[in-house]
Amino acid sequence: MKPINTFIFSLTSFFFCVSLLSEPGAAAAHNDGVYIVYMGAPASLKGSLKDDHAQLLDSLLKRKQDALIHNYKSGFSGFAAHLSAEEARSIAEKPGVVSVFPDPVLQLHTTRSWDFLKYETSVMIESNPSSDSNSTDAIIGILDTGIWPESESFNDETMGPIPLRWNGTCANGQDSSTFNCNKKIIGARSYGAGENKSRTPRDMMGHGTHVASTAAGVEVKDVSYYGLAAGTAKGGSPGSRLAIYQVFSSQNGSHGSTVLAAFDDAIADGVDVLSLSFGSSSFLEQEFINDPIALGAFHAVQNGITVVCSAGNDGPNPGSVVNSAPWILTVAATTIDRVFESDVVLGNNKVIKGTGINFASIQNSPVYPIIYAKSAKKSGVDENATRNCEPNSMDQEIIKGKIVVCDNEDSLYPQRNKQDEVKKLGGIGVILIDDELRGVAFNFGTFPMTVISSKDGAKPDIAAPGVNILAAWIGNDTVQTLKGKDAPLYNVLSGTSMACPHVSGIAAAVKSRNPTWSPSVIRSAIMTTAAQTNNIKAPITTEKGTAATPYDFGAGEVSTTGPLQPGLVYETTAIDYLNFLCYHGYNIATIKIMANTIPDGFTCPEESSIDLISNINYPSIAISNFDEKAGRRVNRTLTNVAGNAKMEDAKTVYNISIDAPAGLDVQVVPDKLHFSKIDEKSSYQVSFSAANPLKKDVFGSITWSNGRYKVRSTFALSSKSGSVALDKK
Repeated sequence: MKPINTFIFSLTSFFFCVSLLSEPGAAAAHNDGVYIVYMGAPASLKGSLKDDHAQLLDSLLKRKQDALIHNYKSGFSGFAAHLSAEEARSIAEKPGVVSVFPDPVLQLHTTRSWDFLKYETSVMIESNPSSDSNSTDAIIGILDTGIWPESESFNDETMGPIPLRWNGTCANGQDSSTFNCNKKIIGARSYGAGENKSRTPRDMMGHGTHVASTAAGVEVKDVSYYGLAAGTAKGGSPGSRLAIYQVFSSQNGSHGSTVLAAFDDAIADGVDVLSLSFGSSSFLEQEFINDPIALGAFHAVQNGITVVCSAGNDGPNPGSVVNSAPWILTVAATTIDRVFESDVVLGNNKVIKGTGINFASIQNSPVYPIIYAKSAKKSGVDENATRNCEPNSMDQEIIKGKIVVCDNEDSLYPQRNKQDEVKKLGGIGVILIDDELRGVAFNFGTFPMTVISSKDGAKPDIAAPGVNILAAWIGNDTVQTLKGKDAPLYNVLSGTSMACPHVSGIAAAVKSRNPTWSPSVIRSAIMTTAAQTNNIKAPITTEKGTAATPYDFGAGEVSTTGPLQPGLVYETTAIDYLNFLCYHGYNIATIKIMANTIPDGFTCPEESSIDLISNINYPSIAISNFDEKAGRRVNRTLTNVAGNAKMEDAKTVYNISIDAPAGLDVQVVPDKLHFSKIDEKSSYQVSFSAANPLKKDVFGSITWSNGRYKVRSTFALSSKSGSVALDKK
């Protein structure tokens, strides 16, 4: 078995963006257009909010009958409507309004992977996890581009009756004659403009079908993409049901108001897990009360739904993670042991390893000339443009008949544009130099193209496989279909879109085995059992081959079996989330509107600050503004989930082990935790100190073990200001 260097799509930072918070109801209103009016908890839970909601809508519709686009009333309260900037500012001042903000556009982030993950666990388990996952009955809600229901991955022959708790519907719209739900796909909705229900949840793009089958597809043998990645395709939780919410119908993105409508329906429908493989760009990510995904997820989690989101593909730059709210399980992408080689053979028979999915008919002989694009520079053109193979930068007479070597340092022109430009000029192939894309097999079709490293050319909560993933595809595809071939029934895609459903499937399997577990307990089980080594037990590395840190992979590579039996868990309570909002600067009036329920007498601590976030009961520890003179103490509480209610096999003692970097002193009190029954809780305190100031951010871990289970928590410390978000990897 060869070692696999882990390639992380989102090298995410541990720091929340700290901004000046808006007062309740504040509106970012500059232009006329569609605005989202967010009014917190569902009106059905709070009588005064119900009146506020009804009065606002009634007043609006009297003035503008066609203004309303979506009305949110099941999982939370609010609406989306066409408003003038002045109307938006006025509504923001009304009672019960938390925020009013322009409707943003969100973008998609885009078999063997499950077998690969089985190498990552060293946890002793009590029963066969495969049989457990095949008997699951959790409901996974997929917000994406829809689904191709005829795919064999969604066959329902082995499925039992639909759970009685399911409240959803199969709204097949104009596709009612051919689109059919079954015992696998138990619900489907699509979202058109306004109340338009004529659209269909049928997937016309492929992304949603790929995601759904990765999360919960049944086992299908002998599949491949035209012979590549051949084997058995299966989802993470093959026995789980699927509820489809089509929020994308084109590559142009999906509006936040539509995503909130899907959240609202999914909460009422009764899903257990929600999987979202999309988000905003990292440089456009909004503060929580103006972020549709953060708001929808906040209310979903309050209703016991685990929300899993992709971290985005804007990496590997620091700070590039999106969907980083603490109630979301955020997923980065790693590679698996699958490489699609597209090599370059030089005239001296030297072989340069390249990557790509390529069906080119280029022959082994004759020998084709290779030219560096810079050597074909047009007169008057910038040299950087030419070596990056930008349009109208190369001389056609020089390029014609040659294989062209292109740099890939510009962000305006993706690799497909470079391929098209060389092809247009009569070139016969492209060699792209890019260290970061070297680990991703892009589909270049029939035109010869490969990606090599610069050497040869002379960072999430959890990480999961997201590179070169084979899964179900739409049956009427033309873009990925080779000339003269039938449309592929399975396709290979890469991105955190593909990593997200891996974790969604695992979360569903954990929920099925432990139906009373809360979303935070499921998150803890996944994070504390993650691996920090690759498939041959070597350290995980970045795409450039350097040692990866928790800034790259968060808690580590997800395990398929460990989360089913984690031993101990960290439960982040409703009070923790309310305190988080306090520490982040929200006032108690806003929090009372947002939360479904608030304990009697709850108020924000008098000295709330960002620094206190590290004391919330997360499965990891993240500290910013670390002062070596003062040190820092944080508290954590663990709950025993091993054994049974009869206290058989529940008595146990866990011992602490600490992995700390040189120069940092870490003490844990007590150093032993005793448990005598299931659901028993025990707390401990971690103290951090240092003799000298930190010259860089440092990482380590604490692990509780009783010889059977290992419960690992990663920590990160920084002397910089901000809030270290280690749990958001």
